[in-house]
Amino acid sequence: MHGPTKPRHNQLLAALSPEEFDRLLPDLELIWLPHGKVLHESGDCLQHVYFPVTAIVSLMYLIKDGGSAEVALIGNDGMIGIALFMGGETMLNRAVVMSAGHAFRLRRSVLQGALTRFDGWRQGALNHLLLRYTQALVTQTAQIAVCNRHHSVAQQLCRWLLLSIDRLPSNELMMTQELIASMLGVRREGVTEAAGKLQAAGLIRYNRGHITVLDRAGLEARACECYEVVRKECNRLLPRKPDVLDSVPTGYLPRHMLTTGSAIRPAA
Repeated sequence: MHGPTKPRHNQLLAALSPEEFDRLLPDLELIWLPHGKVLHESGDCLQHVYFPVTAIVSLMYLIKDGGSAEVALIGNDGMIGIALFMGGETMLNRAVVMSAGHAFRLRRSVLQGALTRFDGWRQGALNHLLLRYTQALVTQTAQIAVCNRHHSVAQQLCRWLLLSIDRLPSNELMMTQELIASMLGVRREGVTEAAGKLQAAGLIRYNRGHITVLDRAGLEARACECYEVVRKECNRLLPRKPDVLDSVPTGYLPRHMLTTGSAIRPAA
């Protein structure tokens, strides 16, 4: 069990200075995101940004014939709605909740006000943090495109599972094989075969849409290099201050946030 959900359980919010965090805190609204909820469609004018805590949101690109593929995965590592930060106002993808959970919602006017509070100029830690996060997200999107083109379904599934549990407070998620196939842009039969092999090898347990990762190291060994590329770039670009470690519920630290000798104290 993890404790009460707090804004600093999101890594971006945890990385803010106390001054900037306190400025946003009164306007951060804790909400529940049910599985399948669409946060925005392609072309929607965004009114909010979302900082997931225990939810995972998938950015999906849809094509005219009804097909789809995931272009990015966002959980407690980031924010949905970078168009409001970048100035584009809209996105060409759909943001849909892949794994139900909590998130903090912030109005566009509050975010834009916080970004331009220095006489209209974009300065400060929040601006620099979101720039680095955007670069990390671009890296993830590019690497997913490469992965989907050049690597096997089994390798893609391992990469997807690892990215997912990195962004969740546990090693379990609810996801049907049909939905996974939609995310990866492959046939369901391919996912069924790949998941069956992972389960037979003792790496995961899968039952009626409930997936539990049993052997993370085994998944990493079978994944292509794409997972490690994304992980390392996130580590390079996004801060790993003690505050960030403090923000994650004890016992649920993803591998890329573990630091030898770091003490885990109650979240602020």
